[in-house]
Amino acid sequence: MPEIPATSRRGLLFGTAAISAGALLTACTSNEPKTEKQPADNAPVADDKPGKAVTIGFAGPQADHGWLNAINVNAKSRAEKYSDVTLEITEGSNDTAAQIGQVQTLINKKVDVLVILPADGKALTQVGLQAMKAGIPVVNLDRIFASPQAYRCWIGGDNYGMGLNAGNYIGEQLKDKPNAKVIELAGLDNLELTKQRTQGFDDALKNYPNLRKVARQAADFTVESGQAKMAQLLQAQSQFDALWNHDDDQGVGALRAIAQAGRKDFLMVGGAGARSAMDAIKADNSVLKATVLYPPTMAASAIDLARALGQGKGVSGMAELEIPASLTLYSAVVTKDNVDEYLPTGFN
Repeated sequence: MPEIPATSRRGLLFGTAAISAGALLTACTSNEPKTEKQPADNAPVADDKPGKAVTIGFAGPQADHGWLNAINVNAKSRAEKYSDVTLEITEGSNDTAAQIGQVQTLINKKVDVLVILPADGKALTQVGLQAMKAGIPVVNLDRIFASPQAYRCWIGGDNYGMGLNAGNYIGEQLKDKPNAKVIELAGLDNLELTKQRTQGFDDALKNYPNLRKVARQAADFTVESGQAKMAQLLQAQSQFDALWNHDDDQGVGALRAIAQAGRKDFLMVGGAGARSAMDAIKADNSVLKATVLYPPTMAASAIDLARALGQGKGVSGMAELEIPASLTLYSAVVTKDNVDEYLPTGFN
């Protein structure tokens, strides 16, 4: 999540709850019976009837952020559910040169399919092209390559949709309040995804003439930055009605700053879907009233897609014989009314 573009509106927007794209991506043969069961992680299970053996190479991120760690956990746990899948996993890296070398090693091992969440989509485009030219289909996860020729399928989150749904939720809560003031705690401003989240939020606010954004501060997707930047916002803004925070990791710090300031006079909406945020929403004892999902279960669904590609299967519930070229997940809003449904997907 915190890095480079997931061109949020690039793919098909599937409007379902983002418990997992696996709800749609059951990645099974349409004319085979499907065995459904509910696993511990609450992600809908794809067709688990053993088929052709598939070796999947997974090159993921360094787990230096809650969401990034959840990506790796989801990929590993999903692969373990299939007796016909062998997962060749690299050590997570945010260094582009190191990750390129890791992917080239997987190509040389002649894995059947690659799942890659690139440290930098543009920088890893060439190695994606290399894999595709070697006849190894690539599932490009979240941070998108610069060329569609570098992947067979892209699956990722909807950054614009996150901001849009956060803005609409806040708008509905404050629609009857005259001259309502809103502030924004964004992520890293040099990332395209941050710009997309802000754009979606701003577009949503246009639907509510009584709302006005009075301040915006960028943080760094860390607890420490969230606390420091939120303290600055609180000092500068003596009164406001709602806060949209782009990331639940930095939201932990933001909530600390809010508690230290003794502020309870506004509502807060988070982003991504951390377990800590969902627990706070369920407890309903803080300003945090909602979080907008950016589901790391996309990694589990990427494994489903890779298995389907390796076995020559399509996606259950769709007429097409092939999996789609692009899948954009929906950014559901989690509130106290539906939090129990999403709690199992919350990440640490």
